[in-house]
Amino acid sequence: MSSVPRLRRLAPALLAVAALGCATGRGARMAAPPAQEIAFHEPTVIEPRPEDADLATRNDEELFAIGTAAYQAGEHARAAASFGRLADEFPASRRVPAALYDAGLAWRQLDRWDLALERFRQLAEGYTGPDANEASFFVAEALYRLGRHPEARALLDRLAARTDLEPAQHVRALTQRGVVELEDGEPQIAERSLQLAISAWQAAEQRERLEDAYPAKARFYLGEVYRSYFEALRLDPSSTGEDALGKQLEEKAQLLLAAQNHYLRAVRAGDAAWAVAAGARVGELYDALYRQLVEAPLPAALDEEHARVYRDELRGRVRVLVTKAIVAYEETLSAARRAGVDNAFVPRTEEALARMRRILADDDARSAAEPGPGSGG
Repeated sequence: MSSVPRLRRLAPALLAVAALGCATGRGARMAAPPAQEIAFHEPTVIEPRPEDADLATRNDEELFAIGTAAYQAGEHARAAASFGRLADEFPASRRVPAALYDAGLAWRQLDRWDLALERFRQLAEGYTGPDANEASFFVAEALYRLGRHPEARALLDRLAARTDLEPAQHVRALTQRGVVELEDGEPQIAERSLQLAISAWQAAEQRERLEDAYPAKARFYLGEVYRSYFEALRLDPSSTGEDALGKQLEEKAQLLLAAQNHYLRAVRAGDAAWAVAAGARVGELYDALYRQLVEAPLPAALDEEHARVYRDELRGRVRVLVTKAIVAYEETLSAARRAGVDNAFVPRTEEALARMRRILADDDARSAAEPGPGSGG
């Protein structure tokens, strides 16, 4: 059995992947980066600090001033203690709503999501107005980061259903709900929420200019939805006939292109940090398809010679995936440098770029060492 005809029958699917450009950074208008990436932390007990003992003698105005100065200086534990004492000991103070909000922000900076949840919930449930609305979103975030996804989803459902929120907040609620749904392993439900978020943003944009972060985030996570479909489809030439394998590869290529399309739209949405994240993901798509193809089991019934020919032919066919990953990674890092973005995707992209360049160099060296047509030996 010849392996070359087998690969040539799969070539159209590989060429479909190769045909679409993967430029990521060009023409993207940059804006402020979104919040830090999600990370879960086990709650830890924070004992009262001796250096905060002086707070017991302060009145509400003094506590607010101390908390404000501490927060601005990056002393978030002291800020949280000052604002918290104000809220607890002076419930009639005009400063309480702001103190609850700022105490929540201080605990959020310290990744103390349990304590941030307490303060944001007090504000969201006890008061009305813009800060109370914002606190509701922070409650949802805290529940999410604490792993309490059903509660987070229920709250985001209520926020998405409210008619008194600003259009940007409606988009935000739908986007955040889609993120939670995706992480709960429900990509189809997440896709619907994220599409609703984009539709709501497009409708609102007809009346007023909205900031770029949430539509960019919604498009990024639509890319994540299709990346999950892409990753779920596994290729196994050793147990699949040529026709079935060709169809699988064609389907996988189409899922890659669909995910890439959403990521590129996230780039064009104009938010710098989400553009960098999306560009990195485009490179990772080509990177992942390359690895899946070269690491897949060999087709059944190949002898040693045909196995060697098969791998050589495969290497030539999938080289384009390596070059596309390299281009995407390079453009992503260039966009990050131009916009001053330094999120978690930057070092990950640098490492991936170095690895793909090594793969290309090794492939070039191997090709140079192989005897050409008509050489002796």
